[in-house]
Amino acid sequence: MSYQPQFTITPALLSRVEQIAALRERILAATVQVRWIPALQKDSRSRNTHSSTAIEGNPLTLEQVRAVEEGREVPAVADRARREVVNYFAALRFVEKNAGKSPVTHEEILKLHKIIAGEVMDQGTAGRYRTIAVRVGRYVPPHQDDVSGLMFELLTWWNKEAARLSPVLSSAILHYRFEAIHPFADGNGRTGRALALWELYRRGFDSHHIFSVDEFYWEDRPRYYTALDAVRREGEDLSGWLEYAAEGLLMTLERVWTRVQKFSAQPGQEKLVLRPKQEQLLQLLRDHRSLAPSEIWDGLGVSKQGALDLLRPLMKAGLVKRIGTKKSGRYILA
Repeated sequence: MSYQPQFTITPALLSRVEQIAALRERILAATVQVRWIPALQKDSRSRNTHSSTAIEGNPLTLEQVRAVEEGREVPAVADRARREVVNYFAALRFVEKNAGKSPVTHEEILKLHKIIAGEVMDQGTAGRYRTIAVRVGRYVPPHQDDVSGLMFELLTWWNKEAARLSPVLSSAILHYRFEAIHPFADGNGRTGRALALWELYRRGFDSHHIFSVDEFYWEDRPRYYTALDAVRREGEDLSGWLEYAAEGLLMTLERVWTRVQKFSAQPGQEKLVLRPKQEQLLQLLRDHRSLAPSEIWDGLGVSKQGALDLLRPLMKAGLVKRIGTKKSGRYILA
């Protein structure tokens, strides 16, 4: 027996799925320099890690998360907050490594949870289904004795039936149902979002691993929780949740497409091959909107001349521009 999701393909959902499909094809067809795809992947891991852990209350900023991944010192950060971030980076690498795994078994789910929740559990044991009752706000998940059977049904659906649906839908369904079962005593949110990402990777939807869907959930957490709760209020009808998840994926792809357009060759122009420090500089400008020259060389850990050497090709390519006076000018994305 397998889990049987209930939903209706509404006009809004169909429209979003079609837009996602078209935008994804444009992204895949775009000529992207392989040399800087690793930089995009690294940035996406940082954004996914920051967003997914922040949803659960982790206080680290995106820049602090990047520093932890790079092994840099982050003053005044609690050990638990750092461990949550380190664990989630490891979980993303586990998902990437096992993207082609089929079928996915209980053992892989338990291992993923053990990676995510190791040394940061408030209750229960990392890597083991819960043996206690839990409550999530006003929601009481299924009895602990039913967890293993419900997970068996969900994995049967995931391994045998999910491929019949668009990955846009199957990843969202997997996400919701896992959270509804709440199979672990702690760490279910992070694990469920990692599983949704796993489904996108497994289906070849994000072949370069450059999408960061969790940012959408993090940017409006109340709406995220409301969308999950609405499924239960609607008698387990997933239609509204699927519309919401598709909206998030569409917005994520729109952000990726904007980046790809900026870095792709313009007609009649030679393509700019970004150096890692230039990719980092562009990311700083995305995070801060505008930066003074001193903020750029301090943020990148380079000299004033080094910063100018990085900026000139970006300005020539039309990616960055300077605003303000010569004395108080700042740099922004063009």
